[in-house]
Amino acid sequence: MELNVVNIKGEDTGRKVTLNDAIFGIEPNDHAIYLDVKQYLVNQRQGTHKSKERSEMSGSTRKLIRQKGSGGARRGDINSPVLVGGARVFGPKPRNYGFKLNKKVKSLARKSALAYKAKEDAILVVEDFPVVEDLQKNPPKTKEFVTIMSNLKVADKKVLIVLPEKNNSVYLSARNLKKAKIVTASDINTYGVLDAANLIITESSVAIIEKLFNA
Repeated sequence: MELNVVNIKGEDTGRKVTLNDAIFGIEPNDHAIYLDVKQYLVNQRQGTHKSKERSEMSGSTRKLIRQKGSGGARRGDINSPVLVGGARVFGPKPRNYGFKLNKKVKSLARKSALAYKAKEDAILVVEDFPVVEDLQKNPPKTKEFVTIMSNLKVADKKVLIVLPEKNNSVYLSARNLKKAKIVTASDINTYGVLDAANLIITESSVAIIEKLFNA
């Protein structure tokens, strides 16, 4: 699959980039995607939920009513779960929701997500963004980044921009935009790819993605 490389003005540079079919042309595996996205989402959970059970509550241990003959449920002290304000039975406890996922499954899931974007023609390859060394002399500006997105005709869409390496100028320019997210090629993940309407990959990132998947 060949794509034209455009510049930040949205103009065709005349260069083409070939996307490896072993990554962008595979038949997507929905179950692998499901597992990887599920793992990503559960890893966002803190798992700090906690409610007190009967043995953890403070209160009198006096038996309120006799065991039999009242016509109601048996209950002991005031912390009984059958009473309003009593303890909770089998309440939530702090736990880790994470689970193990094999590397090959995660790799398949990411390739499947990229393949879906390729099928939807939602991938755009742009030439590399310039790296600004001195941010004090050339402070990043969100307005300029919005102009670039308008030139690429994705200003009103949710985009994921894949850079070859960390670029503070681009990151700070896009930080205030809800619909734009910046990642490096080595940190690309299934959820981020599927969550974006369009995938913008810089020219140098294509080779890094291929190397990442050993294609």
